[in-house]
Order: sequence, then structure tokens, then C-alpha cells
Amino acid sequence: MCGRYYIDEGMTPEIFRALGIAETKLKFRTGDVHPSEMAPVIRNLEGTAVVEEMKWGFPATQGRGLLINARAETALEKRMFRENVLRRRCVAPARKFYEWNRRKEQAVFERQDTGVLYLAGFYDYVDDQECFVLLTTAANSSVSPVHDRMPLILEAGESLQWLEKAAPVGEFLKKQPQTLKRYQEYEQQTFSFL
Repeated sequence: MCGRYYIDEGMTPEIFRALGIAETKLKFRTGDVHPSEMAPVIRNLEGTAVVEEMKWGFPATQGRGLLINARAETALEKRMFRENVLRRRCVAPARKFYEWNRRKEQAVFERQDTGVLYLAGFYDYVDDQECFVLLTTAANSSVSPVHDRMPLILEAGESLQWLEKAAPVGEFLKKQPQTLKRYQEYEQQTFSFL
């Protein structure tokens, strides 16, 4: 389950070049993206890939919390997700993402070449705001020692296909992501004693 990922402003030229997106005034900030925050997302607007900011997460049906992820294997079966997966697909660019093991130890995952990760997702309009959800899949050999789920990761060219209306959605949802580089990131905690 992807509950946090990292973006940086250095990704912008790489994304624009790889996806053929025209320059935009939207600037990527540098830092972690948490659920409920605004983040840059790539979507198809009248046949052209564009970058826009959307809120990460759909309000939960019971009114408490957010739905931030959906299982790729069952997304087309779920009434809440089906139409969005078929008609409103998007990609959230990331430099890296985080997963935690059962001992709450954080692991960081990124591409072997440290390039941009394109996380597959979908969006909807909720309370006059565009919100997105990331798709997850069974963890591959890179992630499985830490967690049993991971984001559905696309290559740059696949991202453009994912955004197209005629995309073979079912095949994308079965995709197994590439091998990733994993490392531990430790946070220094400071305590003040009187």
C-alpha cells in the first residue's frame, strides 16, 4: 500500500521530455506527498497529456478517512472505481515511494537509474475538486520483503498509452512492475529531557 511518495522539482524537465508535455506554469515542489495533499498529476485533456494538481484521495463512503489506493486486480469490479478506471485515468510522477514493514521500519524504493516513477491511478470530481487514487498491485521481488503491495508502476511510454481513451486497461492492470532499488532511510529522533 503506497501511503507516501516523494517528488522534486528536478523531475519536471525529465517528465516533459519523456512524455512530450508542453511547458507549464505548474512547478513541482520538493518533498514528500501525503494523503489529502495536492500533488502534480498527468492526465489526458482532449487528446493531450497535461500536468495539473489534484488532491490525493477520495472521501471514504462512510464519511471518515480517505481512499488513497485501489487494488488493480479488482478495480474494474468495484462500482466505486470502475467508471473512473475506464474513463478518467491519470499518472502521478514520483522520484521514490516508501513502504513500512511490520516493525514500522521505513524502506525507500526508486528506479535503478533513479529516474521518474510513473504511478498509475485514476481521478474523479468530488465536491468540485479533482481527486486521485493510486492503483496498487502485488509486490514484486524488490518490495515483497517489506510489504505485500506496491504501486502499479508504468514506464514513460506506457504512461501515455494508459492515458489514452482506447487503452487496453485490463492488460495494464495485470502489469508486473520492474525491479527497483531499495534502501533503508532512518529518521533521527530528538528528545529533550529536563
